[in-house]
Order: sequence, then C-alpha cells, then structure tokens
Amino acid sequence: MIDAKRFKDEISSLLDYLYENQKDNIEATAQAFKECIEKGGVVHVFGSGHSVGLGIDIKNRIGALVPIHIMEMTDFVTKGGISVEEFTDHKNIFERKPNVAGKLYELYDMKPEDIFIVISNSGINGIVIDIADLAKKNGHKVIIITSMKHTLAEEPRHPSGKKLYEFGDIVIDNCGPHGDALIETDGVAKVCSVSSICNNCIAQSMAARTIELLKEDGYELPMLLGDKEHDDKVKEQYKGRA
Repeated sequence: MIDAKRFKDEISSLLDYLYENQKDNIEATAQAFKECIEKGGVVHVFGSGHSVGLGIDIKNRIGALVPIHIMEMTDFVTKGGISVEEFTDHKNIFERKPNVAGKLYELYDMKPEDIFIVISNSGINGIVIDIADLAKKNGHKVIIITSMKHTLAEEPRHPSGKKLYEFGDIVIDNCGPHGDALIETDGVAKVCSVSSICNNCIAQSMAARTIELLKEDGYELPMLLGDKEHDDKVKEQYKGRA
C-alpha cells in the first residue's frame, strides 16, 4: 500500500543516505560559496525544467543569501533573441540543444570571482552542459548537482559525448533513482519523483553552512533579515548582478 507515511519514511531514508554520502561535497561547495562571496562574487545558478527550483528555494526569502543569481531560461526569449516558437517547439526540445547557451551566458555581468551551480537530474542535455563548459572555459569554479544513478544509465546527447558531471570541480549526487520516481508499486510504474526534494535539501544545507562559515570569518552577512532598510541596502550592493 502507498500512503503518506510510506513516502515520508522512504524520502527520510533517502535524505539520510544523501547526507551521509554527500556531506563532504556539500562542505566543499559551502567553502566555495564563502570564498566567492568574500571576494565580492555572485553564485550563478542554472537548471532547466524542475531543476530551476533549487535556485528559487534559496533566493529572495527571509534568511536567504542575496548574492545568488538565477539564470532564467525565459531570458533566452525576453533578452536573448530566441523566438517563442523555437523556445516552445515540442519536436525539437530547446533544453536539449547544443551551441545556444552562449546567448544566455553573454546576457549577464560575469566577474572572475563568480562561481556556478549547474543542475540537471539526467545531466545529458545540451544547454546545461554548454553552460558548465562555458563557465569552465572562462575560469569559473563549477558545481554540478545531478543524479549519478540516472546519468550513468543514459546515453549522452551532447555532441562532445560528455555528460554534465564531467565538467564539475565539485559534483554533488542528489542520490535519486534512475527515472526520478522513488516508490515501487504493484503495477509497471514507480511513483513519487524526488529530485526536487533532494536538490532543495542540498541547496538549503549549502546555504546554511555558507552563512556559518562567513560568520566564523567575521564577514558581514549579505542575507535578507526581513528588515526593509537592511534588506534594501544589501540588495543595492548586488544590483544588476543578483
């Protein structure tokens, strides 16, 4: 039988496994965040589809770090010269296309001290791989978040023959299953996709540890407190960048 308790138990077990197996990579990412922020840098976050949720979960809310910039897929259309027809073409899925990511990367004010988080559960589609590749070629540290079970079970779609994790300075495995759905049923299909939950747990863990590291260094925390005067001041500091 599938009920709420079964999902709660299985996702809790998965998150425990994720923490035990990825805590060193999460710590390394928090250290990279700290170094980036102390140098005046910004953390650029890119993911297509559901993966964009990781950035949304740690931005523009009380307790969130301000120097986080979400690279929006919709910016391809609103700022990058891609037509709505091309962007929404279901026969030639846009996020799978290689050699278009430069149009997005060039829209933003990138600095050498900036770092990137690139998220894709499958880690095989063109745009995420190209963003990671561009960031690496421009000297940025790149953190990849993916499902290793999923990506290792799939054939690459990118012309290079590579997968996303191969571009990471740090790779965090969200530990989700191949196909994303977690719970076995009596039928053919599994149910309950978990990558968003796992990714957001990773994101909040990274953010919390980053704040602790910044506090240990005595660095003035660039985070939202719910005080308008303070929050407006911090946002102004990163205006046009985050």
